[in-house]
Amino acid sequence: MSEPSNPARTAVVLGGSHAGMLAARALAGLADRVVVVERDVLPDGPAPRKGLPQARHAHMLWSGGVRAVEELLPGVTEALLAAGARRAPVTTDMVVMGARGWFRRWPESHHVILAGRDLLDATIRAQVLADDRIELLSGVEVLGLTGDAGAVTGVRVRAREGLAPGAAAALGARPGAGGDARSSTGSNTASGSNTASGSAPDSGSATSAGPDAGAGAGAAPGAEWVVSGGLVVDATGRGSRVGRWLTELGLPAVERREVDSGLAYASRLYRAPEQARSGYPIVNVQPDPRAGGPGRAGFLLPIEDGHWIVTLNGTRGGEPSTENDDFVRFAREELRHPVIGELIEQAEPVSDVAYTRATLNRRHFYERMPAWPENLTVIGDALAAYNPLYGHGLAVAAQSAVILRDVVRRRGWGSAGLSRRVQKAVARPVSTAWDLAVGQDVFCPGATEDGPTLRDRLVAAYVGRLMLTATGNGRIARRVTDVTSLERGPEVLLAPSVLLAAAMGPWKPALTGPPLTGDELKRAGLE
Repeated sequence: MSEPSNPARTAVVLGGSHAGMLAARALAGLADRVVVVERDVLPDGPAPRKGLPQARHAHMLWSGGVRAVEELLPGVTEALLAAGARRAPVTTDMVVMGARGWFRRWPESHHVILAGRDLLDATIRAQVLADDRIELLSGVEVLGLTGDAGAVTGVRVRAREGLAPGAAAALGARPGAGGDARSSTGSNTASGSNTASGSAPDSGSATSAGPDAGAGAGAAPGAEWVVSGGLVVDATGRGSRVGRWLTELGLPAVERREVDSGLAYASRLYRAPEQARSGYPIVNVQPDPRAGGPGRAGFLLPIEDGHWIVTLNGTRGGEPSTENDDFVRFAREELRHPVIGELIEQAEPVSDVAYTRATLNRRHFYERMPAWPENLTVIGDALAAYNPLYGHGLAVAAQSAVILRDVVRRRGWGSAGLSRRVQKAVARPVSTAWDLAVGQDVFCPGATEDGPTLRDRLVAAYVGRLMLTATGNGRIARRVTDVTSLERGPEVLLAPSVLLAAAMGPWKPALTGPPLTGDELKRAGLE
């Protein structure tokens, strides 16, 4: 039996998806022990799960995020590529129609990793959980925080209905580890219960765990207990309840902003034509907001196993259909160019259409709160969720995990004000992605109560000029992708040389059609 660990030296990560797994890896070695609490029973490999419905849609990991993941998990890019993921150079392997026309395929400036979300998560999860300092408590939901307005001491959890007997033990509950009630006896919980010292719970118990962090060995469905820790990281995604839990502990409501473009997403998986199953470029048709009316766009991303994942979307009044039979028609007739529709007409559909409206931009400004408890931090979509059209959520989560590691390492585990420092630090990459998303979506009808501000309009006008210039100026295209890849901040777009280039405009003439090569057209069956 392993030696008991001190709850004060235990990190508890809520959520076992991309952000949660990377946060767990970031804290391994800084904490004595890391416990990941995940509501779903996670699959052994790349497979769908109920708690990640967005996996049926297109995902990409920009190079700013790839570098962060590599810093936490050296060699993970090679593992992804070996599993079938693809590394696509930006903008060399991108055929993109922007608002101001077709972009040329300039020499590589950055890159993206393309893979189905199930493959991406499974590869990262396998590497994280190979670290024996990290334990997974799976099939367990979080009910609330323990502690008070000054400090969080852990979380109250419950075994879900249908949890297999002994599943928690098999997935990481460790006898003798520090989830006992010694540090939480008599403390408050944000779910309205009190904790009390006791043994591992039976069915229906509402007491905290005894010597087991998971109390999971044999925990019956509905059993409740406390997992204590010296740092709790909320990475539960868009459905995070931490804002409500904080008010129940006596803290003020968090400032929140929402920008809703009204975007609806329809995605379908295709088997690419045989000759186009490897080395095919990304194809993207974007809307032109100057045209008025609903915006419609489409992505074709080549992923593993010779598949293309195709996502079509539209704002209010221009939404794609949920029907399989209308998917190709929408791509051919409703987008600004029919190239995506023409490509998928030559491919074989291997899934039904998956549909979502969960595209709201929502940001919680926890870093601005007048008071913040010790031992709690929030990252990933729980902190800021973006319109997935821009593909930045995965990268920001990875960068936030690196920041979490660096701040804890620099300031020291358990130091006064540590959680507040982390929260302020992770706001930096969040703000960059937020501004990129909201700067576009605020112009969609009904996105906000008051519509775009004068600042929004001025910024959009400049960005529009930059995008026009980037269609015919490779240096400016690189500066733009410096920012969209999340490798550099938006201040690079205000350098004097960039301002001058934007004023002069593109130095090459506009392209008249998609820059697919003759070979690419032939391999896709279009010639």
